[in-house]
Amino acid sequence: MSENKQPDYALETFENQFPERDYLITITCPEFTSVCPKTGLPDFGTIVIVYRPGKLCVELKSLKYYLLNYRNRGCFYEHVTNLILDDLVAACDPRWMQVRGEFTARGGIQTSVSVEYGSTAS
Repeated sequence: MSENKQPDYALETFENQFPERDYLITITCPEFTSVCPKTGLPDFGTIVIVYRPGKLCVELKSLKYYLLNYRNRGCFYEHVTNLILDDLVAACDPRWMQVRGEFTARGGIQTSVSVEYGSTAS
């Protein structure tokens, strides 16, 4: 592995102990960082994940390391938010999921990006 390549961390899951029950899980990562691909400067924000689990739930330690993997990765806000949703859906196949990226102001402009998967109907 070269020094510049960031390792890819796999998202792990565990069996939902209440798959017949309709409930929501909310996960907040208030210290998310990535890099602006245009300027190379760090971007800071909060990632909020809300989901209605199916048979699997996301394991939090693996999620932490997965999100840390973006620290040195150049991604626009819209791209990173959609990538996180795609990877989480592939890992745990939820009934419904929303990922929100709430990024701190840069140049006087604050940006929020929200993406969803599945139906909001329970």
